Amino acid sequence: MNDDDASRQRHDDDPDLVDKALKSFDHVLDIVHDKVVRPLLIAGRAIAFGFIIAVMALVIVIVLAIGVVRLLNVYLFAGREWLTYLIVGVISLVAGLLIWRRRKPVTLRK
Repeated sequence: MNDDDASRQRHDDDPDLVDKALKSFDHVLDIVHDKVVRPLLIAGRAIAFGFIIAVMALVIVIVLAIGVVRLLNVYLFAGREWLTYLIVGVISLVAGLLIWRRRKPVTLRK
């Protein structure tokens, strides 16, 4: 066996220093991804989906309100729009009073 064969066998038996460094760097990247990046992605998704749901709920509420007013104007109180606005106003007032009644004073909110 000459020197080239001996050095080649030593090289094959010992893991390469570059491979060790790359494996440890990959391990650090995996840990950073699991501890930092994944929670940020989940939080970003939650914010985005929450915003989409809020906008969709707002659109649905507006469309339903327009539909109720049109229904009352056209089919129930044709020619008497003031009666439609009175009914919608009373419903809004009652809903607001119910919500106001459920509130808690500032000192009891904790």
